[in-house]
Amino acid sequence: MQLIAEGVTQLAGFGVAAISAVREDGKMEVMAVAGSDAARLELQGRRTPVDRLTSELAKADDWGLLRFVPHERLDPDAGEDWGWVPDVAPIDDENAWHPLDMLVAPLYDDDGALHGSLAMDLPIDGRRPGQAQRAVLNQYAEQSRRAVLVALEREKLADRVRMADAARRIVRTATAQLSLDRIVADSREALVEGFRAAGMWLQTFDRDGHGGARGELYSSDGSHVHLTPELIEIAEGAAHRAWEQQQVVVVAPDRAFSAALSAEQGALVLAFLREIGVESLLFTPLGAGPECLGNLVLTRTAGAPEWTEAEATTALDIGHDLGRAILNARIFEREHQLVEELQQLDTYKGQLLATVAHELKNPLTSVMGHLEMLESSPDLTGTTRSSLNAMDRGARRMVRVIEDLLLLSKVGDPDDPMIAAPVDLARIVDDVVDLITVPAEQKQLEITVELPAGPVFALGDHDELDRVAANLVSNAVKYTPASGTVRIVVDRTGDDVVLTVADEGIGISQDDLLRLGTEFFRSSNPEAVAQPGTGLGLAIVRRIVDRHGGRLEIQSDLGRGSTFQVWLPAASA
Repeated sequence: MQLIAEGVTQLAGFGVAAISAVREDGKMEVMAVAGSDAARLELQGRRTPVDRLTSELAKADDWGLLRFVPHERLDPDAGEDWGWVPDVAPIDDENAWHPLDMLVAPLYDDDGALHGSLAMDLPIDGRRPGQAQRAVLNQYAEQSRRAVLVALEREKLADRVRMADAARRIVRTATAQLSLDRIVADSREALVEGFRAAGMWLQTFDRDGHGGARGELYSSDGSHVHLTPELIEIAEGAAHRAWEQQQVVVVAPDRAFSAALSAEQGALVLAFLREIGVESLLFTPLGAGPECLGNLVLTRTAGAPEWTEAEATTALDIGHDLGRAILNARIFEREHQLVEELQQLDTYKGQLLATVAHELKNPLTSVMGHLEMLESSPDLTGTTRSSLNAMDRGARRMVRVIEDLLLLSKVGDPDDPMIAAPVDLARIVDDVVDLITVPAEQKQLEITVELPAGPVFALGDHDELDRVAANLVSNAVKYTPASGTVRIVVDRTGDDVVLTVADEGIGISQDDLLRLGTEFFRSSNPEAVAQPGTGLGLAIVRRIVDRHGGRLEIQSDLGRGSTFQVWLPAASA
């Protein structure tokens, strides 16, 4: 366009030429000026309402693509609108050019829509152009028309590419984050560069749909954005209304306010913009589904381009993307908070169990001591001695429950670290089988043990692994009916030591398997409920295995038996 304007001044006999393009806001912006530095300084970037030009064209003479308005028909205020009037005196000629004469070629597309203009002033010979000069100027007008249309199309394409790139970068990076700080950090550069903004800030609302002290403000450079309570309230209301209407809001000195802002609210916003040195802003609601979650504000300073329709459309799409990202971050934050609360509850439960167990253990120790003294008395009758024996059995059972509670608390305490050492799991199984022999013989059970020829070392705590083996084997003996078989295998598989305990017992239902290993859980099977127990044995096993970095696998067929496998990290001898 600049070359065409210079051609008019150099070859077509005019001292000044200017090419303008129609913008989306209904104003014509001067894009190229040639022939006069003073005119360029005065006109370059100048924006004039299109209807101001069309009203003057209605008075014009038709010179092909050109339109000529003699100064006597021109609106006396037109010079103020067009911004520059040459300071020259007309020559003494009946066709003399007057400083207020207007020669312009409106530039239309093939559908008749106005897209720009080519204006000329100061003919070199001081005369209004004749037929020959008009023919040359018409050729330049046609070139200008094509140049403006191509330039506007390229500009729109560049806008679409720029907006698409900004949206792509935000979708690729920011929406994958689970922290609001990271969302803002990852989207800041894409937003500021993609929208050619001077700055930005993002406000989120709390779960009640409010911001301010209850929400957060994130600026493009990490600085604090201070908004008065009144501005915060305006932003909240505008965001909710804009989200309902699925539109963005442009606030600029020469633009009408949208339905999301009243005139009074808009005036307050403009006053705030003047205070912080901002010319205009693009206000975008952020949300997901029907919920408005915040707003995004992009700012531009004086002299920056007007916000385009392509930018508004892309901003609204990004508002959806960022809204989903904010919602995901909020859900993650809530889940993280719930996990912390559950961990605190679990810690409290462990501390409560340990405290109760300790408080119960001391008086029980005293009771059992006195029972032993009474049992040694020679004066006891048969009935009294029988009662003492029952009391002793009950007390010992309570002691076992208390010891289970204390162990459960210990192995579930993250502040009580395990001191790992090589432990011969085969030796532990041998000891456990020796202890279980008597109750197994009473039920006529067959206990088969498969051990390697040498030691099998697992990395862990000896006493805790002993408890794992004892609980699994004793459970297998307890739930296997008379004359059944219990199979115990210790093996080395790669970097793991595997303990397998299989029985031919009552089995476990699929529903019970899901809860097996939960504290105090007892199977819903009546046959299992009939057996004595507290539901702590497998809970202790699972916690010890987890504590050792291993895993517990359970397979069961209801009515046919169960197989428990414990996988533990192997250790060298």
